[in-house]
Amino acid sequence: MTKTQVFTSVDALQNYLSEAASQRSVGFVPTMGALHLGHISLVREAQRKCDIVVVSIFVNPTQFNDSNDLEQYPRTLDADVELLEKNADCVVFAPSVREMYPENHLPTKVDLGKVGEVLEGSFREGHFDGVVEVVYRLFDVVRPNSAFFGEKDFQQLVVIRKMVETLDLGIDVVGCPIYREPSGLAASSRNQRLSNQEKEDALVLYHSLLEVKRRTHEMTPKEAKLFVENQLEKSPLELEYIEFIDATSFENVTEWKENTQACIAAYCGSVRLIDNMSMG
Repeated sequence: MTKTQVFTSVDALQNYLSEAASQRSVGFVPTMGALHLGHISLVREAQRKCDIVVVSIFVNPTQFNDSNDLEQYPRTLDADVELLEKNADCVVFAPSVREMYPENHLPTKVDLGKVGEVLEGSFREGHFDGVVEVVYRLFDVVRPNSAFFGEKDFQQLVVIRKMVETLDLGIDVVGCPIYREPSGLAASSRNQRLSNQEKEDALVLYHSLLEVKRRTHEMTPKEAKLFVENQLEKSPLELEYIEFIDATSFENVTEWKENTQACIAAYCGSVRLIDNMSMG
């Protein structure tokens, strides 16, 4: 088992990369820690495509619109490094907030248009501004050739692609399939806060979307929305939104298209969960 190197300062990481990455490709997996097998699947894809892999572990305060959620977000750096050591060959960048956002730091802004206004953008005000800020800063530090993101955060993936395109960063943003637990529950760091019963209850998200996908030939998007709302009403979860959107424009669809994406968010107890599924 290779000892994973952990860098906590920008200078130390950049000094390492300036030597190690000379003439070699760098893959980057940004995370907020509390790592699980979904993250490992991203790291393995990065390893497959790149010579050196950097994994960042940083709970970014600027993308939380709920201070309680920020406070309760799991922080498990030692366990995270141990999981990486067992499963991957990479280096870790685990900076402090001060290291990431020094006194002279100015946040990068990007006009995200519709994609930043709906769904998560509507329910978590300022969230995507924080995502753009931290990912741009991390890209500036790591300077990767490719960056790997899970499709579970589908809207975030589109936001990052838009940022890279708008700012002409020249980074290949790779979307990786949702990693699901054997039950079908989308892997998430927030799942650590769910009881076994709540994990079972939360499956209504996956099963509802799967049922709609199976039955697109017999119900319209409007009927599908009512169906999912009804399924959630009968469950212990509290639905926040269910929308069927065009995956490019993020406009709601009135008929099924090849690129229709179902996006859902709900509270399971005090834990907010999201999921999505292509209906194509």
